[in-house]
Amino acid sequence: MREERTEVLVVGAGPVGLLTAIVLAEAGIKVEIIDREARTSARSYACALHPRTLKLLAGLGLAAPVLERGRRTDTVAFYDGPSRQAVVKLSELGGEFPFMVILPQNVFEDLLEQRLRQAGVAVNWSHRFDDLHSEPDGVVADVEELSATGTGYIVPHWETVVKRRIPVRTQFLVGADGHGSLVRRRLGIENSRVTGPAFFAAYEFEPEMPTEDEVRVVLDESTTNVLWPLLGTKCRWTFQVVKAEGLSEFPEKERRQVRFTEKAVDARIRQYVEKVAKQRAPWFAWGVKEITWCSEVVFQQRVAKQFGRDRCWLAGDAAHQTGPVGVQSMNVGMAEAVTLAGALRRILRDRAPSSLLETCEREWQDEWQRLLGVAGGLMPGKEASAWVRKRWDRIPACLPASHEDLPRLAGQLGMQI
Repeated sequence: MREERTEVLVVGAGPVGLLTAIVLAEAGIKVEIIDREARTSARSYACALHPRTLKLLAGLGLAAPVLERGRRTDTVAFYDGPSRQAVVKLSELGGEFPFMVILPQNVFEDLLEQRLRQAGVAVNWSHRFDDLHSEPDGVVADVEELSATGTGYIVPHWETVVKRRIPVRTQFLVGADGHGSLVRRRLGIENSRVTGPAFFAAYEFEPEMPTEDEVRVVLDESTTNVLWPLLGTKCRWTFQVVKAEGLSEFPEKERRQVRFTEKAVDARIRQYVEKVAKQRAPWFAWGVKEITWCSEVVFQQRVAKQFGRDRCWLAGDAAHQTGPVGVQSMNVGMAEAVTLAGALRRILRDRAPSSLLETCEREWQDEWQRLLGVAGGLMPGKEASAWVRKRWDRIPACLPASHEDLPRLAGQLGMQI
């Protein structure tokens, strides 16, 4: 069996994996990137880029196309039932990007893949990571090339089969393969779970009336919910599901461009969304004209006990996860991608010691201990309202920020480290 060789193999072609490959390729590092799916996602869950992420993308020349295709907002409003309890303004952060950009992940991934192709690297779609074997000077990854075959006669359907197996010899391997990371499991790295699992249902829809240009978070006593303004006139409600019976495990990204359903099913879904919205957000008066997409998702606050070892490292959701509102895991994961790629370049080109990766890990672990409130987390201060004091432990995960921006935003609510 013919062996392939590269300097870095990236497993997973989501935003974190694609960004890792871009930075490596543009630094002159030979990189291969694989993903078990056949293409970038047609739909996905994460949909907001933080101000800090926009600054990072600007440094790579990627901010302009994101701003052209996304929707800007600088306001996150907190509600409890009919009452507006608090407001956070990203504009108070200052800087070049005092706002977040709401951009569907599939659009973002397409932009990143285009940039990667310009750097001379194509994603190896339909290639699935299976296992790894460590060696003194590198890693051999077992990769399966997949193909689809039609089965059935009366009701035909497609099944995925392994076309061939490919050993890939690489000096370093980056696992950016998401929540259920097989790279993490093959390394035997466990997660430290802080809270969860929590079940959510997301509904993208066309409202009957124009909506406000702000993100609205509904924190009642038992659930966390969010209303996102999307591109054009669309919106997305995400409801926490209290009774999780029947919900699947964390789903795969939707890769079909169109969702086909019966009209009766659409009507029932629309009625459900309007019913739940009326119960949890009595102020929601925009109506639901048409459901364009829906999905069930599971989130838990957790972080890997290690971000990697030796020549195999994790980034993004493969190493951590937070709740759905602040979109912190994807955004922090992209910062990790740039840092990790920079460290690998120094090791491969400047002969920096491999211990540089361990230094990166300590920084990442410290940040996630703060983000998840395990150590040095945010607490309500003297100026915090009674409502913030009652919900303080759930608020940080709802803020579109990390690092130094998170306490600055939380400070608007009277919270402090």
